[in-house]
Amino acid sequence: MKQERSWVVVDLHLHTPASSDYREPEISYLDILRTAKARGLRVIAFTDHNTVAGIRSMQEDIQRLTMLEELERIRKDESERLADYRKLHEELLVLPGFEFTATFGFHVLGIFEPEKPVRELEHLLLSLNIPPGEIDAGASNIGASSDVLAAYKIISEAGGLAIAAHANSSNGVAMRGFPIGGQTKIAYTQDPNLQALEVTDLETKARRSTAAFFNGTKPEYPRRMHIIQGSDAHGLSVDPNNEKKFGVGGRATEMLLPKVSFEAIKELLQGNDFARTRPHVERREGEFDFIRPAIEDGASLVQDFHESMTVRGGNLYAIIADVCAFANTNGGTVYVGIDPEKKGKPAGINNASASVDKLRREISNRISPPLKAQVDAQVTQGVTVIRVLVPRGEDPPYAVDDNKIYVREEADTGLAVRDEIVQMVRRGAVATDVERIQPQPESDVAKGTPAPKTGAEIVAVEEREGVQYFTVRDLRNGNVVKNVTESSARRLWHYAITQYLKLPKDVRKAASSWEGELGLLGTRGRGKSRRYDLAQAANGSTRLYFGVTEDGIHGEWKRLVGRESE
Repeated sequence: MKQERSWVVVDLHLHTPASSDYREPEISYLDILRTAKARGLRVIAFTDHNTVAGIRSMQEDIQRLTMLEELERIRKDESERLADYRKLHEELLVLPGFEFTATFGFHVLGIFEPEKPVRELEHLLLSLNIPPGEIDAGASNIGASSDVLAAYKIISEAGGLAIAAHANSSNGVAMRGFPIGGQTKIAYTQDPNLQALEVTDLETKARRSTAAFFNGTKPEYPRRMHIIQGSDAHGLSVDPNNEKKFGVGGRATEMLLPKVSFEAIKELLQGNDFARTRPHVERREGEFDFIRPAIEDGASLVQDFHESMTVRGGNLYAIIADVCAFANTNGGTVYVGIDPEKKGKPAGINNASASVDKLRREISNRISPPLKAQVDAQVTQGVTVIRVLVPRGEDPPYAVDDNKIYVREEADTGLAVRDEIVQMVRRGAVATDVERIQPQPESDVAKGTPAPKTGAEIVAVEEREGVQYFTVRDLRNGNVVKNVTESSARRLWHYAITQYLKLPKDVRKAASSWEGELGLLGTRGRGKSRRYDLAQAANGSTRLYFGVTEDGIHGEWKRLVGRESE
């Protein structure tokens, strides 16, 4: 029997007077619990700076009051306080934790089950190089400490949740402008011991929001991350002098949970269903529809839509091919019963329960090796549709009917070519998720501008018996594919080859602008669909990049194409 889930309001980033920078040091721990309850929270975590003195003080207060009650020496005011503690703990799940300051000053939340002994957490902090003399100081600056990746690992191995605190903001591992290398930033935001990124822009609709960046569509950040928000409250209420300094629950997350427990939260954040978290706002029950914004975004590297799943017309096979392609690429979501090209309410699926069962059987019977895809029914705009959540496969390549291997290329699914299959085999042989992350290839130019992050590069061309064979580097994932012909190439590669063949011998004559080592060969489309053809002087030769999207433009390339203000 399917377990019913409900939306639960969660704030996993609360400070207490045990943090040295707390705005209201005179308030009690009961005040924090009362405020959390009054503001509709069901789960909170005490995460003081590099200490667990706050959660320890509250637990010691409860233990002392309980002992006085057992000895029948408790005063009336103490009895009332103990009753308040008990009632609030029935209505609130209070999790112990800390906000650790790692190397470079980056902040990492460690959150644990409510039964976790405080002494064990203190031992963890000591193992993270918090000086013994400062274990109760609650200071955010503690000198030389452990690295970010070490913190993730230690927290995770201790059974906790490692969450990057305010990742896109100050002291966050994904903050903009911080002088760390690209590979370091990839590791800090994609490490398998990291369960989620806490951000400050979860409610924004901006295309360049943190959630949009870590949704699995960026080749160098292939792991889709759970994105949550927390108040980082340093007082009961918002700071009257700075409205961005929230109070308890001022910036919370809603989670769809089968029960209110640490284990349920951990299962969610370790899972593949990214529709089970949302920013907390005042809303009527049932008002939130996560499928609508997915339809607005349209097909992409990590999602696709099908109006029906009939065998006739190949609709069912197309769905199976998408599932296979997502497993071989970055994972993704397939929606059935929706044609994003048709405006208005989707058609939906009749007899969704039977269709879900059929699709589960088809995926199980036709895709090998076995793939743990989740198939369920969802309601959007008053109709029922089917959703398939596909993880990034751990044992690629995955094949349909044993011999057809598909991959995802932007918004399209196509058959993999030989070199892609070889690289999938190699990926499947690697033991850890960290090693599976294929870094974006850097420019061959020493100390030069790194290559764009999307598009295709024509690396080499040779002619054999009157046929030209191209070597193409797919800049989205770094894969180098040989023996590509104009007739056999997939869409992006075909575009790159046709544009390459149009270029004159002196590429500089084809450029509309040239700045230093970088040249702009052409621009097509507008808005989100804008694409660039680019050139780069490199070690006496010229590298050529075609079909580079907005997401692939960075650094000096922005200046070249006139996007430096973004």
